[in-house]
Amino acid sequence: MNIALIVVGILLALIIIFVIYRYLKVSHQNKNLNRLRFERIRPLYEKLANSQTVDPQDVLPYAADIKTRHLTYQLLTSRGKKDLFPEEYYTLIKGAESQLANWLEFPTELGACPDEIEHIKRATFDFDGQGSYVHYEVFKYKVNEPHWAAKDGWILGVVGPFFDDSEPYHHAGATFSRVDSTIDKISPDAEALWVHENVSMRKR
Repeated sequence: MNIALIVVGILLALIIIFVIYRYLKVSHQNKNLNRLRFERIRPLYEKLANSQTVDPQDVLPYAADIKTRHLTYQLLTSRGKKDLFPEEYYTLIKGAESQLANWLEFPTELGACPDEIEHIKRATFDFDGQGSYVHYEVFKYKVNEPHWAAKDGWILGVVGPFFDDSEPYHHAGATFSRVDSTIDKISPDAEALWVHENVSMRKR
């Protein structure tokens, strides 16, 4: 009996150690990712911080890049320079595309930015049965070798919820992608519904 308790105690200790190790590792990776994201926009940040002249052409490369687009919009907005953000990228779709790319970069998710990404459609649901509609933008994306997910081809990603009055770069709290949800396994509408029911509604 004592031996059994000792074995159970050792197993529990190992599990706790593993959980702590995993938490610390992910926290370290997230800090590194946040540092990398800042470095990507550092030149623009320093120009604004030093009150240097910044025009739309300076902003364009950052807005065009899905890795820096969302953070660039946030930076300009915080500095009262939102008018410098290129009009062609000031759309809900472009903002959602960047949010998905940023989410996929987290080490606990895809761990990389997609090499290709395309908007497929908007999926809409009446979440309370009384005409209160929410919208989700559905994308497909893929990564190239040597990434482990390259073999899966096009994968679905969902960004939302959005509402009829949502503006571009509205925070989408239910951005999500099940990496095994490839376009040959599930429809865009079904994947959006899964995110709505299992991610969005559970956060309410």
